[in-house]
Amino acid sequence: MDLKERLNKFRSQQEKCQSTLVGISAQATASKPKQPHRAAPTASVPQKSPVPIKFSNDTERLQYINSIRKSTAGSQVKRVIDLLFETRQAFTPEQINEFCYVDINANKTVFEILRKNIKVNYDGRCFSYKSKHDIKSKQELLVLIRKALNGVAVIDLKDAYPSVVEDLQELKAAGEVWLLSNLDSQEDIVYPNDPRAIMKVDDDIKQLFRGIELPRDMVDIEKDLQKNGMKPATNTAKRKEVAEVQGINPKPKQKKKREFTKRTKLTNAHLPELFQ
Repeated sequence: MDLKERLNKFRSQQEKCQSTLVGISAQATASKPKQPHRAAPTASVPQKSPVPIKFSNDTERLQYINSIRKSTAGSQVKRVIDLLFETRQAFTPEQINEFCYVDINANKTVFEILRKNIKVNYDGRCFSYKSKHDIKSKQELLVLIRKALNGVAVIDLKDAYPSVVEDLQELKAAGEVWLLSNLDSQEDIVYPNDPRAIMKVDDDIKQLFRGIELPRDMVDIEKDLQKNGMKPATNTAKRKEVAEVQGINPKPKQKKKREFTKRTKLTNAHLPELFQ
């Protein structure tokens, strides 16, 4: 959506507010008692009919502008930030006054709040929206995520540019990133899915990984997987039932100690510290 369409949408919202004010004014006028009609006096000299007083057609708009400028400083600041966020364009104080009726030059309090706001960038002439991460495309988003090995909070990316959430889902579907939920903060974190990235694993995480004792029976492992919402790739219980019906007594296989050679293909090769 270009700047012209965004401004038209913004103005249409203002026109709705103006039409509401006109409706209230019309209801107030209709509720007034009508004056009784008096017959015009007959005279030889024709009298001029009185010229009706016409109010300016712009009266409702001026009242609307006046109500905005009399609102609190916080309300006016929010109005300006909404304009900057929706358009993603830079505006001078005069342009802000034209599009959202907030006179920054006349209201020094609003000017200073905007100038110091973390979501607003002021270059000495124009105001513009400032997101936490200065990215404007999916490629720049991917570069940012790949640099952040500890992950990036999705909430910090949502205001980067309009289609950032859709781009995140596309990167996830393409296998470029991992989109996980943080159980402590209930926030989504996006991580790079790059096996070449070298990640540092804390010692306590290593101990937890090595300290997990798996059940000896495969049936118990499958039950644990199902409890955690995962579907096992095997069904040992069913396989045992079939073996009993067919009279097959499977011999327990002796586990051989696995030795790693140069030709062994390692999974999780990007996390070598877990196996040290």
